[in-house]
Amino acid sequence: MGDIEPQYVCVYVPEFPAQARLRLRPEQAKSAVVILDGEPPLQTVYSATKKARREGIADGMTRAELDAFPGVSLLPRSKAEESATQSALFSAAAVFTPRVEARPSENAFSFVLDMAGTHRMFGDSTHSARLIAEAMRSVGVSAKLAVSCNLLAAACAAPYARTPWVIPAGAEADTLGPLPVSALGLSQEQTERLELWGIRTLKEFASLPETDLVVRMGRDAKRLRDTALGTAPHLMVPKEPQFKLEEYIEFDCIEERLEALLFVLGPIIDRLICRAQIYALALAEIVITLLLDGGGEHIRTLKPALPSADRKTLLKLINLDLQSHPPSKGVIALRVFADAGKRGKVQIGLFSPQLPEASRLDVTLAQIEAMVGDGRVGSPRLLDSHRPESFTVERFAVPSKTPNIEKPGMSASLRRVRPPVALSIGLDPMGKPGFFHFEGKRFSVVEAYGPWRQSGEWWSQRVWSQEDWDVRATAGPDVMLCVIAHDLLRREWRLEALYD
Repeated sequence: MGDIEPQYVCVYVPEFPAQARLRLRPEQAKSAVVILDGEPPLQTVYSATKKARREGIADGMTRAELDAFPGVSLLPRSKAEESATQSALFSAAAVFTPRVEARPSENAFSFVLDMAGTHRMFGDSTHSARLIAEAMRSVGVSAKLAVSCNLLAAACAAPYARTPWVIPAGAEADTLGPLPVSALGLSQEQTERLELWGIRTLKEFASLPETDLVVRMGRDAKRLRDTALGTAPHLMVPKEPQFKLEEYIEFDCIEERLEALLFVLGPIIDRLICRAQIYALALAEIVITLLLDGGGEHIRTLKPALPSADRKTLLKLINLDLQSHPPSKGVIALRVFADAGKRGKVQIGLFSPQLPEASRLDVTLAQIEAMVGDGRVGSPRLLDSHRPESFTVERFAVPSKTPNIEKPGMSASLRRVRPPVALSIGLDPMGKPGFFHFEGKRFSVVEAYGPWRQSGEWWSQRVWSQEDWDVRATAGPDVMLCVIAHDLLRREWRLEALYD
């Protein structure tokens, strides 16, 4: 078996701060939007959309200079949203390979995927690049891709690729030759020197004598020349991708309307569902954190009965929950975290009762709970207490396994002993039944549950007259499951029932 040929795919996201800011604002993505960086009032242009660039907006412009461009929307840079977008990109890339390396850039973001040996799963270089481009679009960003056997060659070509650009093996120098020398990521001093020499393209730069170039520009010039030729070696340092479903968005102003919050939550839920479906998963739990004006957080957690990828149902549940539990102050930012799970499938027996549809049941219960209040909708569960309020309400849950009611013999039945048989009981140090004699055998009590108290003469001061115990006892190979009663009035023990 021959050696696996290296293959690197570089993903370049231009104007990354602007794309990260507008990813969850699709209605503004096609308009002229400028991202400002710095402390007010000394903010300058850091990134912008395509329409804003066509109008002549350049990096470094001040707010005073932007007054000459009417109709341009100004947004502050959000490093938190950029971090969330990077995490989403790495999660999408991890579907193709665990070896992903981030590449530093000025106002863009790029990373390289090591796709060596993946052709059997994702096809040839062209097909795999298209699949990766589709995955990036599902995250909500527009990216450029280049594929090469040399990592640095792919990184140089990616910013200039209109469609996924596959560089043939051995043709790196000819393919990179027409590109400008700025593709090498030169410093300001290096750029000015090459301009004085009249060097404009990578082909012209690679044609310079290596020795003379190193003498005039330093030892870093050799690495730059090898990069222009497509032969520079590179030791890949992969970043460990983490699958994390989280989105973050900051509002331009304090938001107090519930309708506006739901309008923003729509695209967020879409992104989370899409990212979960890449891994064939759905949303099992959603935690919404509203960052309030003046400090503080308002946290709400929603957990459907089954993991769901139904956008309409999830948004309806969020709407009902926020209507019942609105934030106490205006909202300045929103963070949504989701826990993924496998799509819920319930297999029932042929004669099992029909279960309600999980998504419709979730919405119905949420609507009822919004009317009657929290903790008042669900399934009651008795507590081990004689108080009138000795129960709690638990949320309905779809069982992981449907009980098989076609085999009634699998469940135990209770058979009363008529009349009850008097027993001689020995108690343990805790006051529980320890052993007893029955039909000439001595049974040792292995487990005893109780006492379950029953009311006797309720009109007298002796309220409780009987205590029942569920007992599992053994006598050699014989096992006995039974109910033992302690008559408090007569001070005697009886065998009341047997479990068959």
